[in-house]
Amino acid sequence: MPHKVAVLDYVDSSDKIVEMVGAANTVNNEDGKFYAYNTDVVGFIEPLHQRKIDLNGYEVLILGAGGAARAVVVALSQEKGISKINIVNRNIDRSTNLANVINKLGLRANIISHDDIQKIAFRSNLIVNTTPLGMKNEESLIKSSSISKESIVYDIVYRPIETKLLENAKTVGAQVVYGYEMLLEQAIASFKIWFRMDPPIESMKKVLFGMFGEPI
Repeated sequence: MPHKVAVLDYVDSSDKIVEMVGAANTVNNEDGKFYAYNTDVVGFIEPLHQRKIDLNGYEVLILGAGGAARAVVVALSQEKGISKINIVNRNIDRSTNLANVINKLGLRANIISHDDIQKIAFRSNLIVNTTPLGMKNEESLIKSSSISKESIVYDIVYRPIETKLLENAKTVGAQVVYGYEMLLEQAIASFKIWFRMDPPIESMKKVLFGMFGEPI
């Protein structure tokens, strides 16, 4: 993440999404000038669009308050009718900063304590993990009993493909979105910026699944 921010000092121009997120993950040389882009936002939201999920009226729970969480809230701000975004993070300053971003984007933000995670999770329509928790097969912050089968659970961790959070969600029959889906959509968007053409998506999937194994 530090490099995503630091690179902005070395480019000639940034797109609107970069300005909103405050970070870039793609740089392109266009006629001798360097342009910065951020594909995290489209990478996050595209798997939800592909499922034709209408987020109108949704209450969202976001685990984490770092750069990835900021990209997620920017993506959500472009959808219609998000009811509220609840934030849980150990660092209260980061939570407050993210809440301020959410409010500036025209959405309602609410900072919750770890003691309230289970209660808030159960009533959340969309749960998003933006922390590294799960990369080492750690137990999820959210128990399976605290996930409604009507919820959508999205974990941006892509390795392992199925984290404990997603396992818990599938146990109760909730719909899940895998982190590798966001990773793939980020790559597709970056490819289009660099090469001005549609990427070989099936070939990209083969490489991706060859690294991480087939999705469950």
